[in-house]
Amino acid sequence: MTSHRTRIVAPDDTRPAGLTDHEAARRLREHGPNEVEARRRLPLRSRVLAQLRDPLIMVLLGAIVLTVAIGDHADAVVIALVVVVNTTVGVVQEIRADNAVAALSALSAPAARVVRDGADREVPARDVVPGDVLLLGEGDIVAADARLLESSSLLVDESMLTGESVPVDKDVRSGRPGASVLSAGTVTVRGRAVAEVLATGKGSALGRIASLLEGRPGPTPLQRRLAALGRVLALVTVALCVLVFALGLFRGLPPATMAVTAISLAVAAVPESLPAVVTLALALGARRMAARHAVVRRLPAVETLGSVTVLATDKTGTLTEGRMVVEQIWTPRGRVEFTGVGYEPRGELRIAGRAARPAELGPVRDLLTVATLCNDAALRPPGGTGGSGDRWTALGDPTEAALLTAAAKAGCEERSLLRERCPRTGEAPFDSLRKRMTTVHRTPSGRSLVCLKGAPEAVLDPTVLDDGSELIAEARQEAAHLASRGFRVLAVASGERSGRPPKASEAEHGLRFLGLAAISDPPKPAAAATLAACRAAGITPVLVTGDHPATARALAARVGLVDPEDSTEAVATGADLAAGRVGDPTAVTVFARTDPQQKLDIVQAWHARGHVTAMTGDGVNDGPALHAADIGVAMGRRGTEVARQSADLVLTDDELATVVAAVEEGRRVYDNIRRFLVYALAGGTAEILVMLVGPLAGLALPLRAGQILWINLLTHGLTGVAVGAEPVSPQAMHRPPRPPDQHVMGHGLWQRVLFLGAVVTAVCLVVGLVARAAGSPWQTVLFLSLLAAQLGVVLGLRSRLFTRENLFLPLSVLASAALGVAAVYVPFLRSVLETRPLEAMEVGLACAAGLLGFAAARLSRRAWVGRLLGHAAAGDGRPDPRRTSCVTRAARRHGPDTGAT
Repeated sequence: MTSHRTRIVAPDDTRPAGLTDHEAARRLREHGPNEVEARRRLPLRSRVLAQLRDPLIMVLLGAIVLTVAIGDHADAVVIALVVVVNTTVGVVQEIRADNAVAALSALSAPAARVVRDGADREVPARDVVPGDVLLLGEGDIVAADARLLESSSLLVDESMLTGESVPVDKDVRSGRPGASVLSAGTVTVRGRAVAEVLATGKGSALGRIASLLEGRPGPTPLQRRLAALGRVLALVTVALCVLVFALGLFRGLPPATMAVTAISLAVAAVPESLPAVVTLALALGARRMAARHAVVRRLPAVETLGSVTVLATDKTGTLTEGRMVVEQIWTPRGRVEFTGVGYEPRGELRIAGRAARPAELGPVRDLLTVATLCNDAALRPPGGTGGSGDRWTALGDPTEAALLTAAAKAGCEERSLLRERCPRTGEAPFDSLRKRMTTVHRTPSGRSLVCLKGAPEAVLDPTVLDDGSELIAEARQEAAHLASRGFRVLAVASGERSGRPPKASEAEHGLRFLGLAAISDPPKPAAAATLAACRAAGITPVLVTGDHPATARALAARVGLVDPEDSTEAVATGADLAAGRVGDPTAVTVFARTDPQQKLDIVQAWHARGHVTAMTGDGVNDGPALHAADIGVAMGRRGTEVARQSADLVLTDDELATVVAAVEEGRRVYDNIRRFLVYALAGGTAEILVMLVGPLAGLALPLRAGQILWINLLTHGLTGVAVGAEPVSPQAMHRPPRPPDQHVMGHGLWQRVLFLGAVVTAVCLVVGLVARAAGSPWQTVLFLSLLAAQLGVVLGLRSRLFTRENLFLPLSVLASAALGVAAVYVPFLRSVLETRPLEAMEVGLACAAGLLGFAAARLSRRAWVGRLLGHAAAGDGRPDPRRTSCVTRAARRHGPDTGAT
C-alpha cells in the first residue's frame, strides 16, 4: 500500500463488520495465500543437458572424441572450450528469462486495509481472503478482485490490465458492466471505496494472467535452422570418414595413415567455431542494442529480430506519449491548436496554422481559468518531490492535469495564486452517473463563481446552459466531430451568483458555455516514420490495444496504419473475436478492447500462418502475448515488472523506433552467420575435393593430416570468429525478412558454397600441379595456397570492403597468414607439419591463389545477391499486399542489396 492513506469515513451502522479472525483463518487455509503460485524451476542439470542435446553441439562432442583419438589435443581443447562457453551462455540466459511469474507477486500490494471483527486493520496482502472487506483510498493498490459496496468519486487506473489510457470511473450505483468491480493490481487514482473481496491468488485477475504465462518458448528461427544444419553436417561427417578411408584402402595406402587422414578431414569439414561465431555475433548484437537503448534478455532473441515479419504494437506509451495533452480548444469565437509534449507547460498556441496573437486568446483563457479552478490534479516539475527524472509528471486525473498544462501554455494565472484569490467553497465531484464536476468559488468581489466541466452530453443541456439553442446545437456537432477523431472531449461552462454561496449541485443551471477541450494521448513524433520504416523492411505493423475502437482507429489513421479516408478498414474488437465474427485475424490491422487471452490469440493466429511475430507491451495484460510471441518487447520506463520479465527485449527509452534499430541489428547477426557459413563450408568443401580429386590428378596424398588441421585452426579460429563482428549491410532494412521456414543454407547459399569450393579447389590443384612440374615442394605449395585462397575468400565476402568498423577481421587474416608462413619457415612447425621452405616464386603462387579466391568471392556476391534480391522483391511466398508492395518499391528505389544473402 502507498503511504498516502485516506481513512474512509462511514457510519458504524452502515459499514460491514467484515470477517472474524477465526473465519478469515479458515478461509486462508481453504483458498490459500493471496499470491501467484511460482512456477517450479527447472534443475540446472536439466538445463545443461537440454543445451548439449542441440544437434550441432553433439557434432562438436563427436569432433572432440575424434581429435583426441588422433592425438590432436590442442584442437580438442579449443572445441571443448567452444562447447562449454556456448552451454554456459545458453543456461544463464534461460535462468534470467524464468522470472516472469515471480514478478506478479512483487507487483501485488504488500499490505491491505480490511475490516475484521468490525475494526479497521492492516494485514499482509497475502492474508486477504474471499469475503474480506477492503478499505481503499487514493493511491492504494487493490489487493484482490473485489465488488464495490460503497464508493465516492472513485477513479481507478486499470491500464496495466486493460491498456485503457484513461483512468476508469467506478461507481456502485452505475449499471455499466464492470463499473462496480475492482481487479487485483489496479490503482485508485482518486476517491475512496469499500469493497468485498471476490477472488484471491490464482483466481484473481493477476492469477488468471499468470496461468497464461505457463509453458516455455519454442526454439527461435535461428535455433531451428542451426539444428537442421547440425543434422546435415553430422551425416556428411560420417559419410566423408567412410568414403575417404575406403578410397585410400582401394589405392593401397596404409590403413593407419588413411584412418588419421579421414578423421582429420572430417574434423575440418565441421565448422566447429560456428557456435563461437554465433555467440560472438549475438553478444556483440546485444551490446550494440544496449547502446541503442534496447536490453536483450534472451541472447537468441538478437537474431530472431532479424526474421520478424509482423510487429504487433500496443498503443499507450508505445505509439503514443502515454500522457494526456490538450490538442485543441474550440470556443464560439473559433478554434485554437496547442503544441507541446506531455505535461511540460511549454508549447505554442496556433490559429489557422499561425501563431495566435495575445488579443485572440481571451475566450481560451477564460475557459482554461475555469478548468483550472474546477480541478483536483497537480503538476510535478522535473526532480521535484515525487517527480520523475527529467520530465513533468501528473498527480491525479491525467485529463485534469492536461488542462492545467494547457492553462500554463496559454498564460493563465498560476494555479496556486488563482486558488488563493478564488478559494473553493463547495463542490459536486464527478461520478459516472452525472458525468460532470462542479465547484463553487468566492471571488475577490464577494460573488460566487460556479465552474463546471464534464462530458458534452451532460453539459450541453438547456437545463444547464443559458445559451441559445443554435449555439448548443453547434457545440454538440463540434463535440461529435472531435469525438469521431478519437479525442476525449470536455465541455466547460461557468456563471456568477450573488448573495450566499449556493450548493454546487444546486448551481448547475443558467451557466454560460465557454467551449470544448479536445484531449488525447497524442502519437509520438517518430511513430509514423517508424511504422513506415517497418513497412520498408517488409514488416507488417498491427495495432493491438485495450482502448476504445474510435480512439484506436483515430490513432491508426494519424500514424499511417490505416487510410483515414477508407471506411472499409474496420477495427476489430475483442467482442468480435470472442463471438467469432473475425474470420481471419491476420487480415485485420487494428484491434481494440482486447483482453490478455485475445492478445494471445492474435499472436497465435499469426504464428499459424508461419509468421515470426514481435509484440510490444507495457502492462500486465500484455504479459501472456509477450511470452508467446517470438520476440516480446517491453517498455523499460513505464512498463510493469511483469511485462519486462516476460519480454525478450526491454526498451530503456520506450521508443518504438528502437525496435526497428534492433531489427536491423538482428539482420546483421543473421547475415554474419550466413557469411561465416559460406566461408567455412566453402573452405571445407575445397579441402575435401582436393583430397578426393588430387589423387586422380596425380597428387598421391595432397595434404597430410596435420596440415589439414593447421589450415582448419587458422581459418576457423580467430578469422572465422571475426566474421561475426562485421558491420550491418547498408541495404539491410530495404529487403523483406526471410521466411521462418527457410533453411539457414537456403536462398542460394548452398550454390555459393559449391561455387567457391569448386573455384578454390581448381585454383589450388592447378597451383600444386604447376609446382610439381617445376620440381618445387608441391605439397607445401598446395598447403599454403589452400590457406591463402580461403583467407582471400573471407575478405571478398565483406559487404563493406574498406570499412573500419571491424578491424578485427583484416588483422586476424594477417595473423593467420603469418602463422601459415611460420608453418613453412619455423623449424619446429615445419617438422611437425612436414612442410619444406619455399622460394619467393613459390610463395607468389600461393599469393596468386589468395587473389583468385578474393575475386571469386566478390564475383559470387554480385551474381547471387543481385539475382536473389529480385526474388525477394517479388515476395517470399506469403501473400501480403501490405508488405510486398512497399518492399518492391524499396527494392526499385535502392537497387541491389549488398548484404550477405
